Amino acid sequence: MRVVLASKSPARLQVLRGAGLDPEVVVSGFDESLVVDPDPPSLAARLAEAKGSVVVPQLTGDFVLFACDTVLEFEGKAHGKPGTAEAAVERWERMRGHEGLLHTGHHVVVHEGERYSEQTRVGSTVVRFADLSDEEIRAYAATGEPQRVAGGFTIDGLGGAYVTAVEGDPFNVIGISLPLVRQMVIDAGVPWQSLWVVSPPD
Repeated sequence: MRVVLASKSPARLQVLRGAGLDPEVVVSGFDESLVVDPDPPSLAARLAEAKGSVVVPQLTGDFVLFACDTVLEFEGKAHGKPGTAEAAVERWERMRGHEGLLHTGHHVVVHEGERYSEQTRVGSTVVRFADLSDEEIRAYAATGEPQRVAGGFTIDGLGGAYVTAVEGDPFNVIGISLPLVRQMVIDAGVPWQSLWVVSPPD
């Protein structure tokens, strides 16, 4: 079955490849500013669903589609990508020594023969941040990494050294929860292992 990832995120692609899948990337190009929701988990879900709804009409045949979006809930508000070095510095000056809740919305569409299934679920993970010095924050922002990722940090890149603990699924922090999408695929009637393109080791 064709596996499609509606995201340009290299981290999400790498996670799925590491899990034995070989997704085709189809970027939605959806304007995230069109979706406004004060509730961070709901915002993540709506954004993921919107991205998926743009890509589905472009697909034919049997497929499984994964569309995701991640937001950080901090100080009671949703935060996406900082966008600029200045915004990343300001974000980290508030986050250091505290914790946030990372929400990733997952929209999964399965089309197989006459069967068509759509599901949207949210994975949430607690992330604790190190108490960075001003110098560390400025150096991190200067790399360009935090302004390009939701929440302003990674755990699979330079930012991994600045996260002291994760409560929940770490893949959810990277941008796609493998346990969650596995269950969604199973609930749609498709065995997860049927999506593998690699054979288990002898």
